[in-house]
This record gives sequence, C-alpha cells and structure tokens, in this order.
Amino acid sequence: MKILKYIGIGVIIISTSCSDDYFDVNSSETAPTTTSLEPEYRIQGAIENTTGTAQYRGSREVLGIVQYGAQNVENYYSETWSKELTTGNYFLWQNAYVYALPNTADLIVLGREYNAPNYSAVGKILRAYILGMTTDQYGDIVTDQTYDGESSMNLTPEFVTQKEVYQTIFQLLDEAVAELDQPSEIKLNEEGGDVLYQGDIERWKKFAYAIKARYMNHLSKKNSGDLAYDANEIIALCEMAIASNQENALVRFVGGEAENSNQPFSEDGYGSSRIDYFSEFFVELLKNPLNINEAYQDPRLPIIVPEAVNGGFQGIMVGAGDTLKLKTVGGKQVYDDNYSKGNGGFYTSPDSPTYMFTYSEVKFIEAEAKFRSGDKAGAFADLKMGVQADMEKLEVPAAAMNEYLDILDTEIGVNNISLSHIMVQKYIANMLNPETWVDMRRMDYSSDIYPGLQRPENVNLDIFPNDNDWIEAMMYEYNEEDRNYENMPDNSPVIRLTTPLWWNTPE
Repeated sequence: MKILKYIGIGVIIISTSCSDDYFDVNSSETAPTTTSLEPEYRIQGAIENTTGTAQYRGSREVLGIVQYGAQNVENYYSETWSKELTTGNYFLWQNAYVYALPNTADLIVLGREYNAPNYSAVGKILRAYILGMTTDQYGDIVTDQTYDGESSMNLTPEFVTQKEVYQTIFQLLDEAVAELDQPSEIKLNEEGGDVLYQGDIERWKKFAYAIKARYMNHLSKKNSGDLAYDANEIIALCEMAIASNQENALVRFVGGEAENSNQPFSEDGYGSSRIDYFSEFFVELLKNPLNINEAYQDPRLPIIVPEAVNGGFQGIMVGAGDTLKLKTVGGKQVYDDNYSKGNGGFYTSPDSPTYMFTYSEVKFIEAEAKFRSGDKAGAFADLKMGVQADMEKLEVPAAAMNEYLDILDTEIGVNNISLSHIMVQKYIANMLNPETWVDMRRMDYSSDIYPGLQRPENVNLDIFPNDNDWIEAMMYEYNEEDRNYENMPDNSPVIRLTTPLWWNTPE
C-alpha cells in the first residue's frame, strides 16, 4: 500500500513541476519527508525524480543547443537562445532543488536512521549525479545549504564555486562506494524499489565509478592544481565502471494510457515532447558519421530517426521552424510530410528508456583519456568497443554492425584516429543526454570536431552578435533571483549566457 502511495506522489510531482509555488515545499503534499516512509519505499521515487524531473528537464532545454531535435515554430527560445531563455524561467533549477535533490537528501538520512548505509550510498550517488547536471548548466550553485533532510529550508542559501561543487561530487561518490561495502539491515530492493539495479550492489558501485570518470573527464582544460586533468586516473576509473550493456543505468517505461508510463520525449510523454523533428545536423551527421570521402550511412540512422512520410530521412535546420509550411487539416496544424518526425524512434517511442549512463559512454571517455595521453592504439580499441556497444544496445543487425566496424578499421584505424572520431560517436551514442552539452562546450562548438555544426538560424543577435558566439550557461531561476539576489552570481543575460563555466576555462 505504501509503495502505491508513493507512486501517486511521484505523479503529482511531475505534473506540478512548473507551478508558481516554487519553494512552497513545507505545506505541499509533494514535500519530501523522512518520517512517513522507510527507505525501501523512497528509493524508487529518488531514482525516478532524478531522471523524470531533473534529467528530463535538463535535456529538454538543451535539445536545440546540441541540435538533436528541432521545433516546428519560429524563434523557439531554446533553439535561438532568446525570450524565456533570457528571463530565468522554470528549467532544471526548480526540478533539481525542489523535487529531485530533496528525495536524495531524505534517502541519505533514512539510511543512517535505519542502519542501512546502502540507501545512504544510493542517495549520495544520485545526489552527485543531480548536482553534476545542475552545475554543468549553471556554474556556481548551492550544495550544502540546500534541503538536507534534517534542517529547516534555507531560502537564502549561499552559492559555492563550481570547483567546490566538483569536489563535493567526488566526495559523495567516494563515500557512497565505501558505504556500499558496509552491512545493511535493509536490502536495496526490499520492496522492489530499486528500479535501476534491482539491489545489485556491485552495479551501483560501477555506476558511481562511471560518474566520477565522467566528471573528471570534464576537466580536460585544467592542467594544474588539485583538480588538474588526470588521464591515468580516468582510465583507472573506467576500468572499474560499467562494463557491459547489461550494466547500463536506465529507467524503463512501459507505454500506455498514463502519461508518466511513457518516455517523456515520446508523443504522449508527460512533459510534452519538445522534439517535433530531428535536426538537419543530426540526420546529416548520421549519413556520414565517419566523415570519409565516400559517404557511408550509419546503420543506426533508421533505428533512431523515423523515415519521413514522403520517404527518406530529412531533418530541420534548428531555429528555422517558420520555413516548414505546415499544413492545416481539420483545423489543426500537422507535420510536413517531407521531414523526419521527432517521435517514434529508438529514444522517442512510448516505451523507450531514459539512459543515465551507458557502457558505450564509458568506452568513449576512456578513448578520449587514452588519446590525450598519447595512446592512439588504446584509444582506437576503446572507440571501436564504444561503437559496438552502442550498436548492440540499438540492436543493429550483426552484418551491418560488422561492416561498419570494418570500415572504421580501414578508413580510420590507429594512424588516423582523431578526437573528432571519438566525440562524434559519443554524440550519437549519448542521444538526449544533457552530457552532450558539456562535450560541445569543451570542444568549443568546433566544426572540426563536429563536422557540419553551425549556429542555429534566427539566433538572438543582441546577446550573440558574432558568428563564433555560442551559449555557455543557463540563467538562474527568476524566483531564486527575487529571493536570494544577495548570494547568487550576476544573472544578467549578457553575462550568464556567454560566460564559460569554470571547467571550460583553460589554465
């Protein structure tokens, strides 16, 4: 009965994530509590809020920036970096601090209270994951002074630097791995709540190692100090991390009439798709992802991208929604039949899972680290394993996969491997993951790294006047600015949206 009660609460949280009662958690029926439910009844909600409210919203706002998807309207804010994006509306900030992070705080407290350090460990892993996504979109954020499951809510918390956030992330992950090795009186999957790993402690540890490798890899422009880029440590972490597709961290959806049973990016998902079409950049990249003279189409293209009604695969230029010439049928606008609809592919069908971390990403992280350390042979081997893992995840037919891998050998190989080959394959494999925006910024939005990449049409020229001006961060939530302006950094659009984050500043 309790588990059903919690699931009901989860639905309310999702459906009210854009309400005006931004911080009204003390009186809200959606407020987290450490007293009404034991940890075994809270773990499912903590996991699903991490993906369903935080990751989904973080991904949704950067779809046009990373150019996975495109809208069917002109000047859509997240594609042209205008309107709502410059006013600090409800984005990841609210979903992280009001809904996702409090669930992790409660899980940590309940783990201590019930002598179940494995639950505290899971809370810390999820907390590190959410803090990471949040700081990677905003920079300086709040860590210790947010809701902790014990103290009263602080409405004017102090911000900490992004460097300090990263130190907190690494500390949380290290503590979690140690706690997972401690005896616990309650098993993680006691009530079937561990929808990520079904109580498998070793897989949770591998997930923690993978997250740590991801965030250490973000430091590729740091060459001094206690958080300098360390390729060898990243490689070591990857060797302890997720080691097969069976260990991928993902939340599944079954599809059906209930909105929250559907993948959020599907047509009937609970959050409105925000991916009307696939983008021209993404589709064209898949037509020649190896960037070789004689274009070789990626076998993943027809699996990820639906074919247009009139045949073929065609994406929309991001920001150019007004060129679509939508038809009106029965008083409603319908999709142009010449373009590939955003819903219905591998990642955007009602029963598509949400991937938090995959084996393929681990191999691409390892490939990058080896490439930067001068080990091209090792980098190429990991690149191939990453590609194979992703194709197996998508169930690409064996013959097509092997032919692609053979071409990778003959056309690229150890001698010709570049950072571009690694990042393009990672871009394809990390579809709909907000991690892609981190990569694009680390790579300075380079068309040498991502062939064919160009700024969207109709970009906000008031803030981004030059052809090489790209968006670097998100505005802080406007309610935060109203309430906590003395503590938060400069939130003027021309500063917030254009200033590179700490990890993206060379030293």
